[in-house]
Amino acid sequence: MIPIFESILPIFLIVLLGIALKRAPFIDQSVWPGLETLGYYLLFPSLLFLTLATADFSGIELGTVALVSFGAVAIMTVLLLALHPIARAKGMSNASFTTLFQTSSRWNGFIALAIAEKLTGASGMALVALVLALIVIPLNFINVIMLVWYGTGGRSMATLAKRIAGNPLILGCLAGIFVNASSIGIYPPAEQAIDLIARSALGLGMLMVGAGLKLTDALRPGLAVLTPVVLKLLLFPAVMVALALGFGLTGETVLILALCAAVPTAMNGYLLARQMGGDAPLYAAVATVQTVASFVTIPAVMWAAGLAGGL
Repeated sequence: MIPIFESILPIFLIVLLGIALKRAPFIDQSVWPGLETLGYYLLFPSLLFLTLATADFSGIELGTVALVSFGAVAIMTVLLLALHPIARAKGMSNASFTTLFQTSSRWNGFIALAIAEKLTGASGMALVALVLALIVIPLNFINVIMLVWYGTGGRSMATLAKRIAGNPLILGCLAGIFVNASSIGIYPPAEQAIDLIARSALGLGMLMVGAGLKLTDALRPGLAVLTPVVLKLLLFPAVMVALALGFGLTGETVLILALCAAVPTAMNGYLLARQMGGDAPLYAAVATVQTVASFVTIPAVMWAAGLAGGL
């Protein structure tokens, strides 16, 4: 377990640096929205595109990985929907329930990519990128539908479909898969240019995670915050690992699938909650507590997944 912890430690050190830089008096605070936009529209799509375009999937059971990924999302969706009557009985508003749903189902692929790179190198990154490509679209659809149904924003499905179709992360994944599956290839100087851009994505992404956290929220978590922490950091990886083992997957594949499920929620869900009538303050609180707690839960989950997968 110590090697896993030490592999993850650099990622969290960069997150801590992001927290410090966000509060540093010598940095203009207006820089953060610009960095977030640059990462979302250029750096992260470039990383996903290049990872998927150049990955060797020959050793990966693509069909089984897809079944496990879709199955885990489907099971979590059903379980979360079943919690709605209980949440309402406990006094939780529909807007807050959309945040519980988002923060229990979304996952931060960039933290997963950074940890996979440290643990298993290119093969692990390729598998994380593949899982991201497989489930980013259904996860976005499901969460957007939840916000339409239970949120207060009143957005039309046409607007939502347009938002998802124009998502740069989705487009980067699809383009990378297309290039990988075709015989087109990437012009070497262009590939080197994209690689130079992509290299900055993970470091910047971890800084942005830290900059977006609100530590005061981690000091006073209530039931509405702690519930998605348990669901996301413990139940989701348990479901993913159980399905992976049930479908006969072993070794590194089980480990990386567990990692994909064990990372905290994606920060972009906060913007979606703010724009579409969800509970954005609750989302910020949950994301903060999940990120802090995952420093302990990710090594534990991956250690258990490694044992279960035969590593």
